[in-house]
Amino acid sequence: MAEEYAECLLENKFHENCPGCKVDQMKRLRRGFPFSELLTVWLIVLCTALPISSLFPFLYFMIGDFNIAKKEEDIGFYAGFVGCSFMLGRTLTSVIWGIVADRYGRKPVILIGTASVVIFNTLFGLSVNFWMAIITRFCLGSFNGLLGPIKAYAMETFRDEYQGLALSAVSTAWGIGLIIGPAMGGFLAQPAKQYPSLFSEESVFGKFPYLLPCLAISCFALLVTIISLRIPETLHNHKIDDDDDASSPDESCDASKLLSHDPESHKATERNEKSSLLKNWPLISSIIVYCIFSLHDMAYTEIFSLWANSPRKYGGLGYSSADVGSVLAFSGFGLLIFQLSLYSYAERLLGPTMVTRISGSLALVLLSTYPLIAKLSGLALTLALNCASVAKNVLATSAITGLFILQNRAVRQDQRGAANGIAMTAMSLFKAIGPAAAGIIYSWSEKRLDAAFLPGTQMVFFILNVVLALGVVMTFKPFLAQTQH
Repeated sequence: MAEEYAECLLENKFHENCPGCKVDQMKRLRRGFPFSELLTVWLIVLCTALPISSLFPFLYFMIGDFNIAKKEEDIGFYAGFVGCSFMLGRTLTSVIWGIVADRYGRKPVILIGTASVVIFNTLFGLSVNFWMAIITRFCLGSFNGLLGPIKAYAMETFRDEYQGLALSAVSTAWGIGLIIGPAMGGFLAQPAKQYPSLFSEESVFGKFPYLLPCLAISCFALLVTIISLRIPETLHNHKIDDDDDASSPDESCDASKLLSHDPESHKATERNEKSSLLKNWPLISSIIVYCIFSLHDMAYTEIFSLWANSPRKYGGLGYSSADVGSVLAFSGFGLLIFQLSLYSYAERLLGPTMVTRISGSLALVLLSTYPLIAKLSGLALTLALNCASVAKNVLATSAITGLFILQNRAVRQDQRGAANGIAMTAMSLFKAIGPAAAGIIYSWSEKRLDAAFLPGTQMVFFILNVVLALGVVMTFKPFLAQTQH
């Protein structure tokens, strides 16, 4: 079987001026571990993930500074709308960016996405009122549509044996960005108050207390934009059809065609490949499960920071933004170690579906302990919170990685940009709902501290578990279908 596949590749013809064909040739000739390509993908995804949740540790204080909330209990309500504006913008444009990536290439969309972080994330740090914060975050989400194309890019840049690692790098960088971003926000926000010996109240960082974390992320994004100028384009610029001798290895050497010599089987495969993405149930079912897990993760990210920042009298931990940053930084380090050392082994041993299912189930048990953690104090609280945070983020990222793999295996090469665009749109819609709903529910929970059923924050974590349980149930057949290889 392997010899027949290799022979098919050797017979494959390439268009000389096609960037996609050049990448395919490079993949055939490459030997050794693709470290530089892996690092590039990792940096690009990290760049787009950092600003998504970097605001959560200081959003509670930012809303307070805007003087828009009449009561302290209402801060979570307004925080939810600022938190969801990014994902609302991404929801409206992700399919468009996916189509652009399939038509004009992955590289232009990647460059636009990284450059948008430089501009709009800096402007968000300069926000002087509630509406400026919402508009700048909305624009940041609208122009930052590169996560779908970068997944397609990762599948097309790496040889088959490294594609699982490539998508693991995407989800790892994404997960770490969603942790390190808030850590940076926590450590660098309000620098005139946190580090008075370094920053004056009269300086620009004193007048704009939330600019420093945004500016730090924007500078990193500028560096990544410069690096991205050197990446190769992977999209084929020639028409690929039945009459074209020069097709990509993804199509001409499809493993399912080599396994069968039945002409009817070939026709059925071709009809299936050319069908609408919306009729591709393995793709759509994995996207739906992905949306449920993404809704949960985004809601958890906002609730965790609100819960940690809230006073003890409301069931919170009374942490400062720097304290939250410390917890999230430790979580990011633990997640990095796990994803780079253990995830690929778990995926090969269990398969992406089982990894997602087990990760979701364990997270259900873990989340149930959070109301108990809030009753601790001192060293016990620090140890329990850090361990729980590391475990929760490892499980969440492992589940998302498995779903990334299922989505990209469900479509052929020239459909991946659009497929990932659809996934991004659906996911962004659910992630836009997440912070808004989380903020409203958290604000409501603080007003029912004496309720007989699940008082205070117990109700918040119960609702999070209900959403997560739904996602786990949907990983079973007949709902979640998989492409057979």
